[in-house]
Amino acid sequence: MKFIFGLGNIGVKYENTRHNIGFMAVDHYAQLHQATFTGTKLFAQVAKITVDGEKVLLVKPTTYMNDSGQAVRAFLDFYAGEIEDVLVLVDDMDMPFGKLRFRAKGSAGGHNGLKSIMAHTNSQSFLRLKFGLGHPQHTQEAVIKYVLGKFKAEDMTTVNDLLDRSSQAIDDWIAGASVSDLSNRYNG
Repeated sequence: MKFIFGLGNIGVKYENTRHNIGFMAVDHYAQLHQATFTGTKLFAQVAKITVDGEKVLLVKPTTYMNDSGQAVRAFLDFYAGEIEDVLVLVDDMDMPFGKLRFRAKGSAGGHNGLKSIMAHTNSQSFLRLKFGLGHPQHTQEAVIKYVLGKFKAEDMTTVNDLLDRSSQAIDDWIAGASVSDLSNRYNG
């Protein structure tokens, strides 16, 4: 079984914000597979699909971004899952807008959602697919306003391309592509 966690914040006010690109990506992937998210279970909304014989849980934590690890831990415990079967879809301000990057392990890089996952799983060894947002001015206020701001109309072509490429990347991961192959193919 594979677990795909899209990180984001719940609620209408956060829809289509930069910080919610993880939710947008998992929603896009679910739509391609005609899957529907059900009510809250284990601190998350979940959609169950099968891809090439592999059971896959698409998960949107309902704990808000900074407590995403609570849902990751709950799913791994409930389904007796392994951290190696987790893919986290997450925004990254330190990458140029429109870029994707696979990363197999490492620090949270200041991202509170990743910090929470690391704290709850006691591991940095989970796969991340990062979505580049670009970086605003370097004041804390500007950063918060930027990540919680909605994508502009002129950004949507790039966002839609990111969502399409991420869905193909997820398919390749489920099919068993190595991190090296995924990085060579998708990291930009």
